[in-house]
This record gives sequence, structure tokens and C-alpha cells, in this order.
Amino acid sequence: METTVALLVAAGSGTRAGGGVPKQYRNLAGKPLLVHAVERLQRAGLGRIQVVIGAGQEALYREALGGCALPSPVVGGRERQDSVRNGLEAIEAEGGAGVVFIHDAARPFLPAAVVDRLREGLARAEGAVPVLPVVDTLARADAALGAPVSRDGLVRVQTPQAFRFGAILAAHRQWSGPPATDDAQVARAAGLRVSAVAGDEALEKLTHDEDFARAEARLAGSMTSRTGLGFDVHAFAAGEALWLGGIQIPHERGLKGHSDADVLLHALTDALLGAIGAGDIGDHFPPGDPQWRGAASSLFIEHARALIEARGGRIDHVDVTLICEAPRIGPHRDAMRATVAAMLRLPPTRVSIKATTTERLGFTGRGEGMAAQAIATIRLPEEYS
Repeated sequence: METTVALLVAAGSGTRAGGGVPKQYRNLAGKPLLVHAVERLQRAGLGRIQVVIGAGQEALYREALGGCALPSPVVGGRERQDSVRNGLEAIEAEGGAGVVFIHDAARPFLPAAVVDRLREGLARAEGAVPVLPVVDTLARADAALGAPVSRDGLVRVQTPQAFRFGAILAAHRQWSGPPATDDAQVARAAGLRVSAVAGDEALEKLTHDEDFARAEARLAGSMTSRTGLGFDVHAFAAGEALWLGGIQIPHERGLKGHSDADVLLHALTDALLGAIGAGDIGDHFPPGDPQWRGAASSLFIEHARALIEARGGRIDHVDVTLICEAPRIGPHRDAMRATVAAMLRLPPTRVSIKATTTERLGFTGRGEGMAAQAIATIRLPEEYS
């Protein structure tokens, strides 16, 4: 089978979409736009991906995709066409490919069916592009509205655009005109046949702030709410520090157990893992493994959060109840909420921490230990539900 590579162009520097960063790094439903684009390519069967980034964007790229097993990004050029050429040359230096799909990161919601249609289009031409009909009335923009323009024979061209790799690389190498608006233009100028296949409205380009707002609403409408419960218990012990919610609480005794024995964070970790059906804290961090002895429980919370984010999920709200006679939780509640919120990348208003007693009944009533119960409400895309 011929090798297929996806060339993902993410080298833009514009901030018209807002957010203070190039739009490919702006968060959408909890993760950067670039991550959405990579994940959709992977789900569509395009596992080998070469990303092209802008000069000076290396740190942004590492923060967004540092955990993904992708080749090192290629630095693009001044124009989109320069960036594509740099990416194609990098693929050629790594042995080339049979087919390349050239895609814009600003079109993150790639349906797998479009990739299938593009493959079919390549069976009858050197290139294939997705297109949509023009349905709105067109007119020339003069000082006043000008005469209408016929829509006959006009289409909207989208990406990804698929090509025989050697043919499109040669076409880019021989291009001598002004910057091309897309790769199909480069291909046609080189005499390549380019077939048109049906595109998809989901591939509309995100450019302005209102585009991101619509995308957020679209994703929210396709997500399912999930709830997870967590419960944990630890015994008090002399000579131990008392960690609750990621902060150290002054007390004559601490909690003994797994890692730093932060009963609040352990219960919350189980709630988050339960919401995605990922087992419990012991499955991910076995208590018998010496590497977790004394470890900060923030590692467990951040791991659970990362698993949710990797599935395209969002944490909506978490609520924890501590059960103990002492210490008093009230004076430390705000600090705990702020710390837990930072771990989950949430505003403190979406974190609730409460405390209660058992009226001196049971092991908590006798002061032998502390318990915590937690609930987490998240949303997941339908494909993970």
C-alpha cells in the first residue's frame, strides 16, 4: 500500500480570531484548535502527520502538542505557499510519500467521509479537492451594491486537498507566479488534472471570533454529559503532614496512605476517572509501586484531567465533601478551591468544597481518620459516550 502523509499547515500568525495568540493555538472546547485538527486527521485514518508552524511558534507548539508522537514540526515561510513547499520538502527528505493530504489547521472538523471521497477522486486524477456549491447571491462590491454575478459554475474550495506526492512537489518547485491561494491552483498551473469531490459544511474555516463562538456551540451540542463519583478514606497518623486539596493544613496529625494521602484529591481523581469509565486511582497509580510513595496527589488530578482532555471532554463542575471532626475546614476552603481549580484549569466558581461531621459516630467521629466523597460532571463528544 502506498504511503500517505497529511501535511497540516499551521503557520499563520494572525490574531483576528482573538485570544491573544495565533488562532491555531486558541482554545476551543478546552484544547487548542491545532489539537482538534490533528485528532480529526488521525480519526480519518491519516496517522502520519507533518505539521508546519510559524517562525517563533515552537513553544506554543510544544505546549499544544508536546505529548503527541508526531515528527518535529517544520517552520513555514512568509506565505502559505512557502509553508506548504517547506513541508513537502521535509516529507521528501524523510523518504517521500505516495499521496499527500494538504490541510489547513483552521478547518479542524474534518469528516472521515471527505477523506474517503478524496481517495476516490485520486483514482481518476493527480489531485482531488473538496468543494461546496455557492448558494448565496453574488454581487460586485462597489461604493453601492453592484450588479449580481452569476453563480453558474462556481464552487467554494476547501481543504484537505489530496495529490500524488511527486506531482504536487514538482508543481510547487516549478511555480513562478504570485502566491497561490491554494494547492489546486499550483497543480492546475503545472498541467495536473484535479477532480472535485463533495465537501462538507463542517470544513468551514475559522477566522473570526464569531466563528469560534459558533464552533463552541456546535461542539457543545454534540457532547454528552457524564457524571463520576469518588470516595476515599485515610487514617490519621502522628508524624505525617496533613495535605488537603493540594495545600498543607496545620494539624497535630496527618493522614497516612497512598502518596501524600490527600484524601480530597484522591476522591476527586476517582470521580474524574469514573466519569470517563477509566477505572480508579489504583489502576493508574498502584499503591504498591514505590515511585508513588510520598508523591504529590496533584499528579493524579492532572493525569485524570489530561485523560478527559485527550477525549475532547470538558470538566463542567466538581463538588467534594470532607468528612471529619477536625481540623476545621472553613478557614482553608478558599485556598483549596483555588488550588484545585488551577489543577483542573477551571475558574474557582466551578469547584465546590464542603465539610461535615458524623456527629461523633464511626471512625471519623472518633477522630481516627478522614473521608471524602466527590462528584464530577463532565461532557464528552458523542464518539466517546
